[in-house]
Amino acid sequence: MLEARTVTSGATGRNGGHTKAASYRSFLHHVSVLGLDQACLIARMELANIRAVHAFAADLKDTESRPCQTVDAIYDPEQWEAAKVAVDAMRRAMPDEDTSRYEFYDAKEMKGRFHVDVEGLCGGVGYEAGSISAYRFTTGVLEMCVAKGMKLFANTPATSLQKQDITKDGHRWTVQTPKGTITAKRVILATNGYTASLHKPFQGAIVPLRGQITAHRPGSNMPRPGLPTTYSFIYGGGYEYMIPRPSSSPSPFAGDIVIGGGLARLPDEGLEEYGVTDDARLNPAVSAYLHDTTPRYFGAASWGADDPEGRARAEWTGIMGFTPDGFPFVGRVPGEDGLWVCAAFQGHGMVMCWMCAKALALMVQGNADDDDDLASWFPAAFRITPERLAERFQGRPSHTTKTAMAAEQPAMPRGHE
Repeated sequence: MLEARTVTSGATGRNGGHTKAASYRSFLHHVSVLGLDQACLIARMELANIRAVHAFAADLKDTESRPCQTVDAIYDPEQWEAAKVAVDAMRRAMPDEDTSRYEFYDAKEMKGRFHVDVEGLCGGVGYEAGSISAYRFTTGVLEMCVAKGMKLFANTPATSLQKQDITKDGHRWTVQTPKGTITAKRVILATNGYTASLHKPFQGAIVPLRGQITAHRPGSNMPRPGLPTTYSFIYGGGYEYMIPRPSSSPSPFAGDIVIGGGLARLPDEGLEEYGVTDDARLNPAVSAYLHDTTPRYFGAASWGADDPEGRARAEWTGIMGFTPDGFPFVGRVPGEDGLWVCAAFQGHGMVMCWMCAKALALMVQGNADDDDDLASWFPAAFRITPERLAERFQGRPSHTTKTAMAAEQPAMPRGHE
C-alpha cells in the first residue's frame, strides 16, 4: 500500500467521522433512476456499512466508536414535507425493517430533546447512525493489515501508472514513486479525488471537491455530559453536519463540537471548490460562516458564553471525490486487465467505503459464486462500466437538489460527514 503523505493524512483521516446514511434524502431519486429494488439495496447497504464499521471498531483501541440516534434539524418547509414523503415511501417498500425506521419531532420536541433553537425550525427526523474517529479507526485497521503481512509505505506518492508487456512473473503494471519502481499483476486505485492524476480516463469522471470542517469548544450553557447525539442542520439548498466528541474520551478535546459544511453559502453554491486538490489551505468565507454556526443553531441562551480560549479550536479541509451520476466507482477499470478502482464516495464514504471495499475484494478474487452473492447486497449502480466512465461532470452533482417530493425528482443533498 502506497500512501502519498503520512498514514491516513488524506480525507479519510480528516472527515468528521459521521457514520450517517440519511438514506431517506436520496431514496426517491434512487427509485426514479434505478428502480425500487436497487433503491432498497442501497439503503440496506448503507445501514449495514454503519453497523459493520462500529462492530469492527469494537476490536480496535480508542476509536471513539459511538453508535447513536442522529437527528436532522430541518429549516426548509419544502424539505420538511419531502422528508415525510420519502420516509413514507421507505416504510411501504421495506416494512418492519430497521432501514426504514425513522422518528419525526416537532420544533418543541427538538428544543427539549436536542437543545436546538426553534427559530425557523420546521421539525426534526431521527434515525440510527453513529460517530467515530475515522483517523483512529483507519490506523487501527492498517495496524492489523501490517501485522498480517501487508507492506505499508508512507510518504511514497505514486507519480505515474503505466501498463507494460506482461513479465515472466505475470506483472503488467508499473508504478513509479520517488523511492523506486514497483511492478504488479494488479493495482487498486483507492485514490478518490486524486484518481485522475494516475489514470487519465477518470479526468472529468471523478471530480475533486474541497470540504471544510471546524472544531468548536462548547459554550458555557451546553450540557456538561455532552450533546446527546449527532446532528445535521438542513436548509434550502444546503446543510451542515455536526458531531460532538464523546465527553468520556481521554482526549484533551473531549466534548468538542465538530461541524462541517458551508459550501451552499458560497457564491454558486460552492462551485469554486470543485476541482480544488489543495487541502492545506482554507476558504476564508467558509471559515467565517462555520465559526458562527454553533450559537446560531443552538441559540444564544442555550450556547452561553464562548470558552475563554476561544470558540474555534481548529479548522481544516479535505478533498472528496464526486461522479456525474452520484455513485461511486467500484470494480475493474473497463478495458484494463489488472487495474481496479474503489473511489468517488460523494462525501459519503463513512457509510459506503467499508462495504464497497468488501465488494471489491470479492471481485478481485474472481469467484463466480461470490459475484452472484454480491448482487444480493451490492448495488449494480456502484459498479464501474464503460458507459459510466465516459460520462463527464457538468459543474456540480446532477443528483443534488433541494427537494425530493416526487419520485421523478433528484435527491436532496447528503454527505453528512
